[in-house]
Amino acid sequence: MTTPEQVIEFWFSGRVQPLWFHSTTEFDAELAERFLPTWQAARQRALSDWEDTADGALALVIVLDQFPLNMFRGRPEGYSTEAAAREVAGRAIARGFDASLDDAQKAFLYMPYMHSETLADQDRSVTLFREAGLTENLKFAEHHRDLVQRFGRFPHRNAILGRESTPQELAYLASDEAFHG
Repeated sequence: MTTPEQVIEFWFSGRVQPLWFHSTTEFDAELAERFLPTWQAARQRALSDWEDTADGALALVIVLDQFPLNMFRGRPEGYSTEAAAREVAGRAIARGFDASLDDAQKAFLYMPYMHSETLADQDRSVTLFREAGLTENLKFAEHHRDLVQRFGRFPHRNAILGRESTPQELAYLASDEAFHG
């Protein structure tokens, strides 16, 4: 089984960092080949002992929040463990683990709130990024919050999740301002 240290070493490696927000199909496949069993164990809550340390909690959040977005790109499973990622992140923040993380690590600990379609989570995301002084991430957090505030959800997820888009969402998705995830 994969260890938290292996997840952290992999995710924050110089090779992987450029792919965080600019993934490739090859990287998505590599991630699935290497970490699918780890994600499955995390989904079944079999890795809860990872929450005992700051690095372990961060690794678990990455496995639950980031990995499925890549491994299941364009499929509903990509969002299936977001709530669990927020729960782990919330417990880690409550324990003060974020204080021991560097800025990039903090950003990934806070990111599950940015991925939520609940406005209260979005507000928490903006607050966390603002208070941590993570200004680049804050711009994205505010953008995500504004979308959820405007539509009550992320319109770009509708087709993936089998939801019907409203006329306003369709107009937005066809516009130059559209965010597609």
